[in-house]
Amino acid sequence: MLPRRHTERRLTLGDRQIVTHGLPRRVWQDLYHLFMTASWPALFGRFAALFVLFNLAFAALYRLQPGGIANLNPPGYWGYFFFSVETLATVGYGDMHPQSLFAHILAAFEIFIGMMSVGLIAGIMFARFSRPFARFLFADHVVIRPVDGLQTLMLRAANARQNVIMEAHAELRLIRDERTVEGLPMRRLYDLPLRRSQHPIFAFGWTLLHVIDESSPLHGESEHSLMLSRANLLLSVSGTDESTGQTLMARKHYSSGAIRWNHTFADILTVGPDGTDRFDYTKFHQVEPVTLDERDSG
Repeated sequence: MLPRRHTERRLTLGDRQIVTHGLPRRVWQDLYHLFMTASWPALFGRFAALFVLFNLAFAALYRLQPGGIANLNPPGYWGYFFFSVETLATVGYGDMHPQSLFAHILAAFEIFIGMMSVGLIAGIMFARFSRPFARFLFADHVVIRPVDGLQTLMLRAANARQNVIMEAHAELRLIRDERTVEGLPMRRLYDLPLRRSQHPIFAFGWTLLHVIDESSPLHGESEHSLMLSRANLLLSVSGTDESTGQTLMARKHYSSGAIRWNHTFADILTVGPDGTDRFDYTKFHQVEPVTLDERDSG
């Protein structure tokens, strides 16, 4: 028995590069996932390569019986190739046609494959176009500053479509390296409760707050300690698109280096003289140092 082929895969989670090895590669058992996760250029490239290879193979089969195709034009192999293209696509211009039993059987088989492939490709294209896609913005940094006299972790999210996302829900988690009492290294995950984890109408911006009190896994942590434990924050936001009724989901990873201590987000909301709320998303990712008075209040 031949050994299974193992491949190396690279994944990116936040700013961390992860390499996996030892899992067998089973492309033919997971074609749907392959086509759904491939980029658009890669997807069209695969379809084009498959189309050309199929027609090259069928042209070689038609060539096994010279004279099996009437009115072959151009003569020779490329004539068989273009006849295969017309047959696979079920076009059938009428000039070239099978005139032997072998050619008829081969053409019928190719037409069957062509009909199946058109249905499969159309299904994949529809699935990709109809897949819900969230256009959620996440600030590049996380800030820690006093809020209501308590040290608070703050994150910022926004809905770039500016339509209504009903009953949006956010979850924040901390992932870091630790050691057990026995000295066993372990990667642990902690839930970080948010002051408000739901938003009834998520249309513009959303500031998420986690209070760093005695019950918080971040209590007593510092910029240096988080870096030593390779800590990461994982923020996930989901909700129902009011326009389509589809569930939208998005996530954002933050490394410990993305946390800005004693900083705050730049204000993006202003109220005009006429009472109109104005959101300036050019400042969405900007952070500013907290003043000494604000820092002392925490």
